[in-house]
Amino acid sequence: MDHKDLDVWKESVEMALEIYAITGHFPKEELYGLTSQMRRAVVSIASNIAEGAARNGDREMIQFLYIALGSLAEVETQIIIAERLGYMAHSEDMVGKLSSIKQMILGLIRHLKNKRGREA
Repeated sequence: MDHKDLDVWKESVEMALEIYAITGHFPKEELYGLTSQMRRAVVSIASNIAEGAARNGDREMIQFLYIALGSLAEVETQIIIAERLGYMAHSEDMVGKLSSIKQMILGLIRHLKNKRGREA
């Protein structure tokens, strides 16, 4: 499975680009704080999907998809904090996109678990 063929990976990369653009407007004093944390966490979503796809087998892929879900929850929390601090507006759009990515990841996990069950 090539990660670049996965819609969930493509959506995760797009989310990373959006977060980079948004955090570029955050206050400079947040460069090593919230800006850095958000960028690292959002890149981790797509990166873990890619790493899982490159591993040997569905079990490892599932493990990395769960790690991607953890990073996604981090980004969601950080978006909420950034909005409450007044650094960004309309976080509902971003949270909605994250929710869509989360559903895609969960769907892929379900698919891989069902596939494993059929092979057993």
